[in-house]
Amino acid sequence: MREEDLQLARQMVANSVSSSLEEENDGAGISSPGDSPRPLRRVLDISERRKQFRRTRSLNAPSPVQQFGPCGRIMKNSAMVMQIQDPASQRLTWYKPPLTVLVIKKVSDASVLAPFVQLVDWLLQEKNMVVWVESAVLEDSLLNEDVRFNALRDKLVTFKDGRDDLTDRIDFIVCLGGDGTLLYASLLFQQSVPPVMSFHLGSLGFLTPFRFDNFQDQLTSVLEGHAALTLRSRLRCVMHRRSDRKHESKTQQVDPLADARPTANSILVLNEVVIDRGPSPYLSNIDLFLDGKYITSVQGDGLIVSTPTGSTAYAAAAGASMIHPSVPAIMVTPICPHSLSFRPIVVPAGVELKISVSPESRNTSWVSFDGRNRQELFHGDSLRVTTSIYPVPCICAQDQISDWFASLADGLHWNVRKRQKCLDELSDLTASGSEDTLDEIENMKLYDV
Repeated sequence: MREEDLQLARQMVANSVSSSLEEENDGAGISSPGDSPRPLRRVLDISERRKQFRRTRSLNAPSPVQQFGPCGRIMKNSAMVMQIQDPASQRLTWYKPPLTVLVIKKVSDASVLAPFVQLVDWLLQEKNMVVWVESAVLEDSLLNEDVRFNALRDKLVTFKDGRDDLTDRIDFIVCLGGDGTLLYASLLFQQSVPPVMSFHLGSLGFLTPFRFDNFQDQLTSVLEGHAALTLRSRLRCVMHRRSDRKHESKTQQVDPLADARPTANSILVLNEVVIDRGPSPYLSNIDLFLDGKYITSVQGDGLIVSTPTGSTAYAAAAGASMIHPSVPAIMVTPICPHSLSFRPIVVPAGVELKISVSPESRNTSWVSFDGRNRQELFHGDSLRVTTSIYPVPCICAQDQISDWFASLADGLHWNVRKRQKCLDELSDLTASGSEDTLDEIENMKLYDV
């Protein structure tokens, strides 16, 4: 909250108290010290006072002040997971012109080749940008047959996934394909992620709001800084093996910069982390802890821990609610639980979840991160999940609200059904004399009796 807003709030409280005291003193006289104090009357119109505030949003709700009553207020805490900004004010700005752009295209799709060549040529010739592509792109046989691409081949900068670090080398990312291209971009950048602009050239396209028809105008507008942003939170997942417990106990002090220095066994996911029973025929038996406190045991096919972005992916198929990506939350969704009362839950973004195989479980579990890096979770191992401080800044085609509801309608056909007819359209049915026919049947029955 801004300092001037806080000063205004304090001044309003002081004025309201003084005004109330003055009115009571004028009407009833000044009470002696021994008299009981009278309750203050409400003399100010709260709705008018609220109009003087600039609307801000906190983690929980719109809140102009952080003080509650005369004595209570939120304690300042340096251990902040993320700073929540008003989603409507999240706009892209460049403090210096972007020079390098990473182009990610959908693999094994011939329909993406022509748009890819067209985009790369335009970025090199018209915008004079340094274009990065994955080295595997240059090995595409269909792409190498394109005469136009062969003229651009030597101008491209390549990298290899798992070998080259792209941190602080890329200013801007363009994805051509489906939602998988955005997930791959998230995987490449395990810390700060450059702004991502995704074009819909895949199948579902829930996370790709842009159409490729007029990509020149859209890219020019974004490069000039005219775009809204959706900050899609990610989950930081850390595997703790039983063999590493002895080393972990020696270094068990809290490090506020732990997320800034990711360990070798940590990974950031954009959609979800899935814990399932793998090839075993037995039920999964998974213990779930929240901030060190035991919550429940999951007996079923498994568990999905997802971000709001992932709420429209695997979690939606498992019966979870769909959450807007600007909501700071973590979703916990069971997969086919052997309990009719086990419903999906939503927990605050700042908590830490610990997931481990129950000691009495008949089998181990398997973990996958955004559908990749699948590995086994043994007895004694644990998986810790919390919200990362590094979101994925996705550029909006229109704005946060319009893009999300458009993707719900186009991708999932959300709430699509035939409209109920109004009464005017049913007038022919009401005039058909059906009620008279029913009356005649009843009369016939009476005559028969």
